[in-house]
Amino acid sequence: MSKKTIGIIVGSLRKESFNKSIANYVASLLPAEYEAKFIDISDVDMFNQDLEDNPPVSWTRLREDVKAADAYLFFTPEYNRSVPAVLKNVLDVASRPYGQNVWSHKPAGIVSVSMGGIAAFGANHHLRQTLAFLDVYPLQQPEAYIGNVMGLLDDKGNLVNEDTKNFLKSYADAFTAWVEKF
Repeated sequence: MSKKTIGIIVGSLRKESFNKSIANYVASLLPAEYEAKFIDISDVDMFNQDLEDNPPVSWTRLREDVKAADAYLFFTPEYNRSVPAVLKNVLDVASRPYGQNVWSHKPAGIVSVSMGGIAAFGANHHLRQTLAFLDVYPLQQPEAYIGNVMGLLDDKGNLVNEDTKNFLKSYADAFTAWVEKF
């Protein structure tokens, strides 16, 4: 049996990203028969339909990376009650040109991470709305909202809170069970 590739997409580009810290931890929880592949979104040119006939190299690479994944794990902060522009851009780029959506028919998980108490609830639900249109099947339960993240990590960005570690382990288990249904 070949390994299943989980495309991990972190919607924060910040070097010391809290989302990336949580993504690294969750990736470490995946079973041996899963391979976590972080999909770099830092250099993806902004979507512009005028470029579809001659797409930038970053679009082609992104589409190949997305298509190669068997499932996705999204980690998103919340910017102005929605997802960051960089995350929305990669969703748009990999769903185009019309009729060539490479996200389609695959399972996904969403973890929203925030410094605030509502744990990026708005971003999590906006992302779900977009994924539904893209024909991606996000895990419904458990939902993963990680709030007040600065109190959960040490100064090197390592998760140190045992309750959060236990929750993320149960989330990773539920996610892999979800992926197996496909």
